[in-house]
Amino acid sequence: MAMDFVAGCMGGAAGVLVGHPFDTVKVRLQVQNVDRPLYRGTFHCFQSIVRQESMLGLYKGIGSPMMGLTFINAIVFGVQGNAMRRLGCDTPLNQFLAGASAGAIQCVICCPMELAKTRMQLQGTGEKKSKRKLYKNSLDCLVRIYRKEGFRGINRGMVTTLMRETPGFGVYFLAYDLLTRSLSCEPEDPYMIPKLLFAGGMSGIASWISTYPVDVIKSRLQADGVGGVNQYSGIMDCVRQSLRKEGWRVFSRGLVSTLLRAFPVNAATFATVTLFLLYMREGQECSIPNSELQPAQLQPAQLQPLQPPSENMQAIAQQ
Repeated sequence: MAMDFVAGCMGGAAGVLVGHPFDTVKVRLQVQNVDRPLYRGTFHCFQSIVRQESMLGLYKGIGSPMMGLTFINAIVFGVQGNAMRRLGCDTPLNQFLAGASAGAIQCVICCPMELAKTRMQLQGTGEKKSKRKLYKNSLDCLVRIYRKEGFRGINRGMVTTLMRETPGFGVYFLAYDLLTRSLSCEPEDPYMIPKLLFAGGMSGIASWISTYPVDVIKSRLQADGVGGVNQYSGIMDCVRQSLRKEGWRVFSRGLVSTLLRAFPVNAATFATVTLFLLYMREGQECSIPNSELQPAQLQPAQLQPLQPPSENMQAIAQQ
């Protein structure tokens, strides 16, 4: 279990480093003023941030996801694995239910973390060196919000986070399970890791597509009040105002950068976890869960389909 925890944290850190620039672009596009837009699209936003704020501008707010990384990975990996064991039978429905339960529980950490990330990403928009920084870092951001708005303030967007994460993680684990089965990932396959990377990346894309409109509303609610003025009184008010001003296209703002981010993030995360565990378990029994193989003997008939990441890693750690 300890090895699974360390591997998950390392994989998550790799994913954050790879994907955070795309996330910054996504948030900027989602919350920009439609009457006075700063960016024409994904690539223009990316170029503008680099030109006006340097490459470091793309990594604004990275401290928040890094801080919450350990807890989120521990919750997701632990809950999903335990849920699968309690559900017993490894079916697509159970994979969805286990993933959904993991997604719902980790919102306790995810929501405040993303609130701080969003506020930090919007700070100093268009400035190479911010003249006046409201927040020193992600922790300072949460402390200031708490002092001003209390417990409710640091959990702004919790309902929309739950609406996004619960089905989102369900779709992710379901898609990953179906893809690894259809690709016939087996220990002796020389293309096993590329297949797993592909499955992870595509599962991330499927997860985001299924919940993206909710993410747009979440980002707008969490960014609301940054300039000292609150535009929305709640979720439905945000939906109504957004639709009235921008039409249905508002729910796809930043989708390109999100999908560009989804594949490499999930691929990097899974590659890091897999390679770390293979290295740490080198010379021991076969590291592929459910294979029941000995190191010197490969018997394909005994192979079982690979499980989603959390189930895989827990099985490895218990060997």
